[in-house]
Amino acid sequence: MTLPHREPRFLTGAWQVARKDLLIEFRTRSAFLAASVFAVLAVVIFRFTWDPTGIPAFELAPGVLWVIFTFAGLLGLNRSFALEQQDRAFDGLLASQLSRESIFAGKVIANLVFVAAVQALALPAVALFFDLSVGSAWWAVMAIVLLASVGLSAVGTLFAAIASNTRMAELLLPMMTLPFFVPLVIPAAQASALIMRGQPIEDGLSWLKVLVAFDLVFVSACVVAFPFTIEE
Repeated sequence: MTLPHREPRFLTGAWQVARKDLLIEFRTRSAFLAASVFAVLAVVIFRFTWDPTGIPAFELAPGVLWVIFTFAGLLGLNRSFALEQQDRAFDGLLASQLSRESIFAGKVIANLVFVAAVQALALPAVALFFDLSVGSAWWAVMAIVLLASVGLSAVGTLFAAIASNTRMAELLLPMMTLPFFVPLVIPAAQASALIMRGQPIEDGLSWLKVLVAFDLVFVSACVVAFPFTIEE
């Protein structure tokens, strides 16, 4: 008599899914290149349409950064499930011993790495083109980006799973996710704007608390809701 296979642990299963998605993206690099080109072009367009006599750089730069953050992230989120829908590969993933929560966590981790990589390119580009110098406070901006990336990846992954079963996933995904990104982008933009103005980091703590609350609530809700979104 053969013993049943034990279900992999949550973190192990999540890492297996994330590693698979990251290897696919590393081999093709199509989504990352598309998002990177979009990020750089957006910075260039905003820079050469900006009137420095009308709006200071530290007032415009946070908006540019978070517009890029939002729309570049959508490029990767849409791809998260699209490849696996072509040959019904996602059905094989669901038939494995991985729990639904592990699959979701793995997708979120892969999307988080993707979004963070795009932001790692966008941040220096914005600083360079808008001649920003926030000194040692850059670590605070990076912390804000990380907190926002967690929320965006979790919410975006959930809605990408829902949209992947439709014929108009490319149009439906932005329509569903953008309203939920608003309570994420606003505090992130406000906190980064305070830092770029040279104000003390303590002045942005209230906005950071909003970001942390968003992550805790929406990540938990998405983990609970994900198994129901992939049922036939």
